[in-house]
Order: sequence, then C-alpha cells, then structure tokens
Amino acid sequence: MNADLRKSKTKDEILAFAQFWRNKSGRYPDEVIFDSQLTTYANLDQLNRHGIDFITLRRRTAKLIERIDRRPRSAWRRIELENIARAYRTPRVLDQRITLPGYRGELRQIAVKDLGHDSPTLLITNQLKRSPAKLVQRYARRMIIENNIADAIDFFHMDALSSTVAMKVNCDLVLTLMASTLYRLFAQRIGHGYETAKFSTIFRDFVHATAHVRLDAATVHVKFQKRSHNPMLLKAGYAEENAPVPWLGGRRLRFVF
Repeated sequence: MNADLRKSKTKDEILAFAQFWRNKSGRYPDEVIFDSQLTTYANLDQLNRHGIDFITLRRRTAKLIERIDRRPRSAWRRIELENIARAYRTPRVLDQRITLPGYRGELRQIAVKDLGHDSPTLLITNQLKRSPAKLVQRYARRMIIENNIADAIDFFHMDALSSTVAMKVNCDLVLTLMASTLYRLFAQRIGHGYETAKFSTIFRDFVHATAHVRLDAATVHVKFQKRSHNPMLLKAGYAEENAPVPWLGGRRLRFVF
C-alpha cells in the first residue's frame, strides 16, 4: 500500500504493484482487480503480456454510453449473482469483444445494468472465457473491500479536517489499519451479523459504554454497566477472559457483567 501516491503517478501504480509482488514472491500475481484511474490501456497491455489476469472499469463517456444504449434489448441477458442484495441480484449484461488503442489484441467489455445506477457499469478484462456472472461478482468483492476501507477512514481517521494535530499520513494509515483490524476481529468473535457491521455500529453497541475498573495485586477487574448487548459478550466468552496486561505489571484482565 502506497500512502504517498501522487495523482500524477496513479496511472503506473498497478505496474508498480505487480513488480512489487514479483520482487516479494518471485512471480507476478495471478489476477489484479483495480480502479481505472490506476492504469492506461497501454499498461493493460503490459499486464496481459506478463500473463496477469485483470478486471477494471472502463471510463464512461456520453458517446460510449449512447452507443451501448442503442443496442437492442435482445442483445442483453440476465445473470444471477450470489451474496448480493436481492434488488441487484439479477442484473442484465451486454458481453462484447472490443479493441482499445495501446492494447494489442482483443479485450472483453461487459456492460452491466440494473445495479442501482442510471448508467451501465463497464468492466473490461482479458479473461475471455470466464462467465459474466463470475466476473461481475469478482469485481463486486473489490467494491465491498473498498467500502470497508472507506468506513475505516471515516470512523478512525485521526488526521481529519477537525483534527488539531497534523500527523504524517503513513503513521495515520498504520493506526487506522490497526484499529480497524482490532474492531473486525472483535466483531467476528461476537458474530450475530456484526462481522459485516459498520465500525460506528460496533462502537455504539459495545465500545461506547461505562465501566468500573478496579486493580488488585494480580487482576484488573472491569465491571460493565448493564446493557442489552451484554449477553452477546457473555456468549462470546468474555466472562472467562483471563488475558495478561503487560503494561500493568502482568496483571490478568477479568470482565464482570
């Protein structure tokens, strides 16, 4: 992850990532899925020559959308997606082979309608045999990850405009990733749908609470106030928690509900 990326260098970032992966693992990644701002058509050609499968978005222009909208309804077909909200589970797709300047050979363009947007989403890929449903679902997973990152930045970001302390972006990024990871691990332990909940929801239901803390020679006792979500903490095993707290002289942590 490059926290110092400048806008003028974004078009080559996907190539830099592929090279970074090769330097670390000894080979190029099998597949990359990324935003269209991180590349050019010529760079897509380089990825293809390296044997890297890719999926990205094509920039939409008014002329391109007009040309797609002129295609007859019979040219579109329904696909069914898995693990997608019911309203968008059966979008229509227009699957075409195209050529683009700077790219040698054919590319595949999949226009997707009925995903909640006025204009179709345009995917381009060098994967010519994979089913449209699998390609759309694969790209949708990237959007889920991106939404989670946006949620983490929105909730944890310490260098927001309201902050009185200007922090270096690399430090801020590391702290944000650490905090979001801890929240996600906690949510997975709780279960009951919190695995995919927003960080603000987890904070509201479990973290934003008062407690009485008492220290004795061997234990840190944390007694929580009575709340409706405490049974979930009990079921997750926090009443039996006995973890050491190194910065408090090795005392053990005990939760009381």
